[in-house]
Amino acid sequence: MLSVIIPVYNEEKAVVKILHELQVFLDEEFKEYEIIVVDDGSTDTTGEKIRNVKIKGLSFITHVENAGYGKSLLEGILVAKYNCIAIIDGDGSYNVKDLKKLCNFFPQYDMVVGERQGQEYRRGVWKRPARMLFKMLAEYASGRSIPDVNSGLRIFKKDIALSFQDSLCTGFSFTTTLTLIFLLNHYFVKYVPIQYAKREGKTKVKHVRDTLRAGQIIIEAVLYYNPLKLFLLIAFCNAIFGIVVGVINNMFFKLDFLSVAAALCIASFIPVFCIGFIADQLRKIYNVNK
Repeated sequence: MLSVIIPVYNEEKAVVKILHELQVFLDEEFKEYEIIVVDDGSTDTTGEKIRNVKIKGLSFITHVENAGYGKSLLEGILVAKYNCIAIIDGDGSYNVKDLKKLCNFFPQYDMVVGERQGQEYRRGVWKRPARMLFKMLAEYASGRSIPDVNSGLRIFKKDIALSFQDSLCTGFSFTTTLTLIFLLNHYFVKYVPIQYAKREGKTKVKHVRDTLRAGQIIIEAVLYYNPLKLFLLIAFCNAIFGIVVGVINNMFFKLDFLSVAAALCIASFIPVFCIGFIADQLRKIYNVNK
């Protein structure tokens, strides 16, 4: 039994094709299923096209205005009938048949994520360094390898996701938040390689805004679930920066204010680490009381 959730926003070029491909796949693989399409305030013909599609188990939710990718997914999760939830973007960038690869590892794993591969995924001057930075930070916080922190094709358990409903992001960082929540709370997550294709239509992502927002989400998640690691990272960065500045100053500049700045950076290691230790203890006390 499977609930498939498709968030759409001005996806008139791809959504009907995806729905028909889903029907064929689900009829072959599942006895019971439902498809929930959440139209997030589309201004093109997306809504009209979806209403004209006749598919078993299809339900349609409409937002009067654009409320966000994560908000659409969360609303779909809340109304889903089954505990097995699959999400797939409505822009044609994911192959519906790849869902079968993910299903092979469910429900042994609490979440199975499609690890995007291919030239289209690696494109983008701005996206690649941002992905690498977020990947490194998320892996440092979780202590786990994270091949793809924000893939939009995944299967997971509804009850686990909703137990952390208040922590889920309502924007494009929903999948990033979901990944970190599952990993930082020691649930079993499996990554399965899939192909990532060029999307149909124009992307809705605002690269600078959404990259900064994703970075904020990752830092907030680490601060909430593992604050000691975050403060330890800051402490080490301060100390290393201070050592580098001190060495360069002594070799070339001999400036007093740089020597003082380097000494302060190095000395900040202990108080920053102590703040992180206190934050970690407060988190444990909060979890016990809750």
